[in-house]
Amino acid sequence: METNTNYALFFDIDGTLVSFETHQIPASTILALTQAKANGHKVFIATGRPPIIITNLSAIDHLIDGYVTTNGAYCFVGDEVVACKCIPANEARFLVDDAIEKQYGIIVVGERDVAVLDPHGQVDEIFRQHLAVENLDKAKPIEHVLQQRIMQITPFFSKDYEAQMMQQLPGCTSGRWHPAFTDVTALGADKGEGVLAMAQHLGLNAKHTMAFGDGGNDTTMIRIAGIGVAMGNAIEELKQEADYITTSVDDEGVRKALQHFGLI
Repeated sequence: METNTNYALFFDIDGTLVSFETHQIPASTILALTQAKANGHKVFIATGRPPIIITNLSAIDHLIDGYVTTNGAYCFVGDEVVACKCIPANEARFLVDDAIEKQYGIIVVGERDVAVLDPHGQVDEIFRQHLAVENLDKAKPIEHVLQQRIMQITPFFSKDYEAQMMQQLPGCTSGRWHPAFTDVTALGADKGEGVLAMAQHLGLNAKHTMAFGDGGNDTTMIRIAGIGVAMGNAIEELKQEADYITTSVDDEGVRKALQHFGLI
């Protein structure tokens, strides 16, 4: 790699920047990102979370140059929207109606608001307790949100049922990063496309990007980035796609990878 070149660094949140154990960004990661910025590199978030529930990055807010959110469906730098891809309205309605009929949990992300259907408490259990997500209490009624453009729908169903349902959603793609749920976005909206959109916005060659991730929804950006880094706690399938495997989020994985490639 070109060690004297400035890179755009893209980081997943959960399991990459933020520990599943502590729900915090490790001190070593904060220091590493601070040094990377001082060395001229740019720092971007690339997450499945919609903006309303990105509430765990306060320690590095001042370092972030832009966001790839909802798995690439909504990307922005400051107040400028870089990419916005919405789910076809009829397919969003179909998936919501199926969740209501079959009684499984679902999160619907509109361009302004979020709706939550949680008939069995699974959404609350996983998002609030396991992922320490805040702001879901600000959810709006489902019909209100369906009047907006829909960026992402997160249904809580099995991988087998996901395969069955995606056949009914030709305008959508799916990225699973948790056994209990998947993130459904518009076809062509994924983290890899978000990285490319951001690189184009910056006038940057894609080979001068580096992406860090740990889950299935990180696969496209790990493939597309000039350097794809899988965390030590990543799923095995992602590690097979990566250019480099670092240690876990709780074992200074971000710092070690940035040092390995000479960016800090």
